[in-house]
Amino acid sequence: MTAAENVCYTLINVTNDSEPPSEVSLKADLEKGEIKAKTEALKKVIIMILNGEKLPGLLMTIIRFVLPLQDHTIKKLLLVFWEIVPKTTPDGKLLQEMILVCDAYRKDLQHPNEFIRGSTLRFLCKLKESELLEPLMPAIRACLEHRHSYVRRNAVLAIYTIYRNFEHLIPDAPELIHDFLVNEKDASCKRNAFMMLIHADQDRALDYLSTCIDQVHTFGDILQLVIVELIYKVCHANPSERARFIRCIYNLLQSSSPAVKYEAAGTLVTLSSAPTAIKAAAQCYIDLIIKESDNNVKLIVLDRLIELKEHPTHERVLQDLVMDILRVLTTPDLEVRKKTLQLALDLVSSRNVEELVIVLKKEVIKTNNVTEHEDTDKYRQLLVRTLHSCSVRFPDMAANVIPVLMEFLSDTNEAAAADVLEFVREAIQRFDNLRPLIIEKMLEVFHAIKTVKIFRGALWILGEYCSTKEDIQSVMTEVRRSLGEIPIVENELKKEAGEVKPEEEVTAAPAPKLVTEMGTYVTQSALSTSRPSKKEEDRPPLRGFLMDGDFYVAASLATTLTKVALRYVALAEDKKRQNSFVAEAMLIMATVLHLGKSSLPKKPITDDDVDRISLCLKVLSVEKPSPLTLAPHDFANIKANVKVASTENGIIFGNIVYDVSGAASDRNCVVLSDIHIDIMDYIQPASCTDAEFRQMWAEFEWENKVTVNTNIIDLSEYLQHILNSTNMKCLTPEKALSGICGFMAANLYARSIFGEDALANVSIEKPIHMGADAPVNGHIRIRAKSQGMALSLGDKINLSQKKSFS
Repeated sequence: MTAAENVCYTLINVTNDSEPPSEVSLKADLEKGEIKAKTEALKKVIIMILNGEKLPGLLMTIIRFVLPLQDHTIKKLLLVFWEIVPKTTPDGKLLQEMILVCDAYRKDLQHPNEFIRGSTLRFLCKLKESELLEPLMPAIRACLEHRHSYVRRNAVLAIYTIYRNFEHLIPDAPELIHDFLVNEKDASCKRNAFMMLIHADQDRALDYLSTCIDQVHTFGDILQLVIVELIYKVCHANPSERARFIRCIYNLLQSSSPAVKYEAAGTLVTLSSAPTAIKAAAQCYIDLIIKESDNNVKLIVLDRLIELKEHPTHERVLQDLVMDILRVLTTPDLEVRKKTLQLALDLVSSRNVEELVIVLKKEVIKTNNVTEHEDTDKYRQLLVRTLHSCSVRFPDMAANVIPVLMEFLSDTNEAAAADVLEFVREAIQRFDNLRPLIIEKMLEVFHAIKTVKIFRGALWILGEYCSTKEDIQSVMTEVRRSLGEIPIVENELKKEAGEVKPEEEVTAAPAPKLVTEMGTYVTQSALSTSRPSKKEEDRPPLRGFLMDGDFYVAASLATTLTKVALRYVALAEDKKRQNSFVAEAMLIMATVLHLGKSSLPKKPITDDDVDRISLCLKVLSVEKPSPLTLAPHDFANIKANVKVASTENGIIFGNIVYDVSGAASDRNCVVLSDIHIDIMDYIQPASCTDAEFRQMWAEFEWENKVTVNTNIIDLSEYLQHILNSTNMKCLTPEKALSGICGFMAANLYARSIFGEDALANVSIEKPIHMGADAPVNGHIRIRAKSQGMALSLGDKINLSQKKSFS
């Protein structure tokens, strides 16, 4: 509904801390009090009537002693009073006293003060009694010719309301208002008059609009809004009228009022789906977003653009405006930027992706040159994710994006750096041709990475994708640069003792920025005269992480060094270089282990990290048999160490591969006999709580059920035989196993030297009905995380169930 159709309410603040006055005291104040006393008394009367009091005895008192007063506050309160006071008798007839009231308001409609006239006209809009309005009609009509616009525009509203409710009181209202509109100059008066014609006589409104359609752009914004509303209604009711008014809507897109431009753009989209119309409306929306300062307005208009994009025929038009849409990024509000980037990403195509990437790269660089702020970091994340999506959809753009984004791996905001790392990890996997570029940039920024999580991710990428000798050597150089002088423990102790000055410390290469033990980057001024304390001395980044007690990154480092060392051995032909590289990798791992077990770090190294680093050391130190060249009828003894890494099966396979010099055939292979490993060689008794046992029982997916088949006749003896045969430990207390009941249940637990758990549940019984010499029967359920462990343990139990009496 429009403003004229809405009911207007008056809000009154009521204080509850005072007792209601008596009717007698109110009557006395209204009759004999001063202006101030009468004002307060009238307020109290209004409040009491709103609370349900009738107070019929005060009506005549107010008419006699208050209504004639000329005080403006009194007159405003009287407008409220006459709005709420009962005006009819119980049988619905108008009270006789209201004739006096009607006469008083007829005088107010002729009052020389324009405020009193206008307020009275607004009050008449709320009256529902035609008997009160009828005598006032000549005075209301006369107000249309008042000199002041405030009176004239309220006279139009009063006539519209009376015409809508009681048409018989002013049947010529449309004609009257049309003539008034033609001659009126004030914008607010014309707006009210035109709005009345829209709802009361649309044909007259169209006739008026037709006479001035070329001057609409010169009207005030309040009148232009009503004109847009009329055109929208008319064109939807009668589509043939679109051609008549669409030019007017085009002109209103250039209005100086943002509200008019917004409504005109929305109307234009509903009237025409032509590309020119959609483009004009979209351009109007974009200008509004850029020029409006209110972020809520920006978001609302952005939603209109998004709605336009949802229409298939409109999307192609909006694709040509992507660069204009990106101008909205000048807005500092994060939510506006987020919606803008998403819209641009939805509209990007092969025709404009290059321009989009250029703009986004500039925006990313800007975020690095402004003062750090929470929204700056989040905005950088949005830009990174948008560039990530562009590169995935348009692979040709990745080469332009990667160098810029990888600079932000050294960002102090871990979330933004993590987004870049995720993008780099996906890009290096997807685009083989970009791997050299990514490795090169990764090595450039490696020493400047500030957060340990990003450092671990960078280590993984380098270890997984460095494939040339030069890159592998560069990785080792950067690791040494980030680690500082080794052995670490010895160097740190010397620094604590003051034997080594910070500036004398030898590193692989000088770094422009250094990391403190708190993990933050600092620079030293050339004019500084003070020296940092020992606790504040700068450390290379990786050493800083280790001194803070984060040895998970040390485990990642060991894995990376192992990968690149094995790869380097395969690539390098010089045996001396191979050994030198492997030795350096092992030295780094050893010094990290030594540091972790010392008291220097804030937190000691965990057992898991020790196991991982130790395993990597073992991998690099299992020597492989060297190739041999044998003369005819010659022989040689070869000794090889075999490392067993898991219990998937208990068999080790081997073969000898050889070729004959000068022979044209392929290599020959001699398959060696299998080596069977006894499970007892690598399984050991272990303990766990009942809760841990139940949890592992529920989690382990491999189960092997073994049926009891034995010649043992005693339950306890059979259980002890199984424990001796499998190296498992019984978790069930001895007290629970004691006694003779013909049934026994026990939980067994063991752990392999590889850290794999094995669980067993023994459920056996002594069939008493079969006699005292009857053997034990039942079953044993085995559960393990790996299939090999479950099967190997089951086979061992099957082989050893029967007791040997030899």
